[in-house]
Amino acid sequence: MRRTPRLVATDLDGTLVHSDSTVSPFTQATVRAIQEAGAVFVMVTARPPRWLHDLSDLVGAHGVAIVANGAILYDVAARKAIRTRLIDPAVALEVAQAIRAAVPEVEFAIERPDRYGQEPHYLNRWPKPDDTLIAAIDELLAEPAAKLLVRHRSLHSDELLARVAPIVGERVAASHSGGTGLVEIAASGVSKAAMLADFAAEQGISAAETIAFGDSLNDLPMLTWAGTSYGVGNAHPEVLAVVDHVCGTNDEDGVATVLAALFDL
Repeated sequence: MRRTPRLVATDLDGTLVHSDSTVSPFTQATVRAIQEAGAVFVMVTARPPRWLHDLSDLVGAHGVAIVANGAILYDVAARKAIRTRLIDPAVALEVAQAIRAAVPEVEFAIERPDRYGQEPHYLNRWPKPDDTLIAAIDELLAEPAAKLLVRHRSLHSDELLARVAPIVGERVAASHSGGTGLVEIAASGVSKAAMLADFAAEQGISAAETIAFGDSLNDLPMLTWAGTSYGVGNAHPEVLAVVDHVCGTNDEDGVATVLAALFDL
């Protein structure tokens, strides 16, 4: 007899969310239905905490999401971090200085659990929060950060990551979630998979009982940890090479289509 997954973990942007940043009514209804059927649904995203509030109706009874590439377990309703794994300021500053020495044209920003900050000339592709800290890199990294963002104005993220990864080594975890010119750095050992494994264990759920969906390089640890993995049709080639299955694209509601079939909705 076919068994439905007990835990459904999904990335958001490029995976569950449409390219226009919306979530379709079909996906919303499907997510609610699988939770009513008893599955635990968790969003596992590179987004900072403040970008989860508009999706609070998808969170479910447990109330949390895994954000900042696994650096924060976040209570969406209470708007507070439950657990954090942050970068030591001294390590982050050492890494930033090494990156800038090798790639001088990069610009930096940071995400803390409760605040965003950036260098004065950082190219921000999204509206900045009102309380944004605008400062030099040493001030930005005076406190522990969830993520150090490395922006290059012309390189593809793949190329930037290829340049940054050998510089940082194992001192931190470097990845990207697609797009042009952005690499995201977290503390060593931090990944979507690590925080998801802890969350699953707290729910009494194993990796074998988990299905995960993703589209980019920062999803790879989660996809390889889960018992069943899906890459959406628009996923990075490295994702498509390792997942168990490929589903429709984010704009085709690929995730919801798979879940509707699995749960006989």
